[in-house]
Amino acid sequence: MPTKQSVKSWELKPLHIIIALVLIQLFITLLTNGFALSQDEAMWHYIGRNWFRNGLVPYTGGVDNKSPFFYAIFGLSDKLFGVNYWFPRVLGTACEVVGIYYIYKIALKIADKNAAILAMSFYGLSMMWHGVDGRYASFTETYDVMFTIIAFCIFLNAEGKKDFFISGVIAMIGLSFRLSAGFGILTLLGLCLYKKRAYTFTFCLGLISGVIALALLLMLAGINLHDTYTYMLADNFGAGSTTDHNFLWRTVQFYNMFFYSEVILFYPLIFIYLFINRKVDWLVLWLIFAFIGINIIGNYARVDLKDLLPPLSLMAALAVAHLVKLYNISMRQVMLIVWVCFLPKLVEPLVCFKRIFTGEFQKAENYCHEPYIIPDESASRQMGWWVKANTKSNQKVFVAGYGSQVQAYSERISPSIYFNVTQTTIAKKRLYADMKQNKPDMILVPLFPEYKQYVDADLRLYVDSLVAKDYRFETCMFNYSVYRIK
Repeated sequence: MPTKQSVKSWELKPLHIIIALVLIQLFITLLTNGFALSQDEAMWHYIGRNWFRNGLVPYTGGVDNKSPFFYAIFGLSDKLFGVNYWFPRVLGTACEVVGIYYIYKIALKIADKNAAILAMSFYGLSMMWHGVDGRYASFTETYDVMFTIIAFCIFLNAEGKKDFFISGVIAMIGLSFRLSAGFGILTLLGLCLYKKRAYTFTFCLGLISGVIALALLLMLAGINLHDTYTYMLADNFGAGSTTDHNFLWRTVQFYNMFFYSEVILFYPLIFIYLFINRKVDWLVLWLIFAFIGINIIGNYARVDLKDLLPPLSLMAALAVAHLVKLYNISMRQVMLIVWVCFLPKLVEPLVCFKRIFTGEFQKAENYCHEPYIIPDESASRQMGWWVKANTKSNQKVFVAGYGSQVQAYSERISPSIYFNVTQTTIAKKRLYADMKQNKPDMILVPLFPEYKQYVDADLRLYVDSLVAKDYRFETCMFNYSVYRIK
């Protein structure tokens, strides 16, 4: 334990750290992407808007592999503020603050205040790294990690059956946002069997109750449970899915994720923790399960690393706190080093901050001539606005390829639930059926080479044949050829 003198001289409060972290996170998350929805956020906004504005429930008004509860956040965002990027990111930042607070409580439970202060610093700073896509506080990982942390905290502080039951329910809510939360649940089950065997049934009862309650909510909302299973899970594996990558691709992405990102800063501290502890405890088990989960899913998206950050941060904090106590090191100096080393890079927010004063630099005249560059988020937003201004509210618009941003900002409904290209067998079959039944009034076909690079030839050929038969060319905008139905 630190000496009384060192504790007395240490005046930094958890609230001070939280305020600093919130300000940095808001600066990063709001000053990015040209002040527009990212491609993923646009998909979720489109589906949520169709639900809340047009009465088209998820998987009927649009498909992606996320949970209906997550789409509800973007539907609420549209209901309150229209098409915007900031509300989901501010809400996500608030959820991150909750996670930081509960990380503090966990560290305080298993160690001391120094460890707790360090843990919230490690966790809060690392969540904002470029290597974990910290600018996207609105992604599903924010919610699944928050609920998992809360479940762990309630579990560790449990005093009776009620607490273990609540921990199970909270853990299941996390799983409803993202399936990777299941690996945290496995850790809690392991803890139950090892230390709290008498409460294992109660914890499992909480999990089951959470499943039943969530299923009832979906049914009351009119969402088909079979569709939920298909689009959230079944159709995300196999040919054409988001996990359909060869071994070489996975190896490269694995290297980039774990050896070419800021996460390497944790490695020395984890080695120290393992050397001090000399056993596989629940934190190590949590880390191992989360690591396995990332590799099973196999996308190696940077944001997936957020599932590792809670156990990494706690283990790092315990290791550093042990060294502070052992060698009587100044906590002020330690905190200064931690913040300097773990502080995220702020290049992109600073560039975007400048644009507040210089204005929009993506002009239509910069496009529609070779080389055909892919429009960024800002240009895609303007393309969507142009479509909105040049179509009627009841007209359907189809954007070929990965055009969710244009679709979202156009505020027009796609003729297919697959408004953003998905290349599984089920998706292609449904797209062809939808397009045959509901021919769009306008079709946008990309001119940039990424369209041919990432979209299968059969999908591109289908769109080209449809355009040649039933549509006339109107104009080119932001490197999209615009066609209207004859």
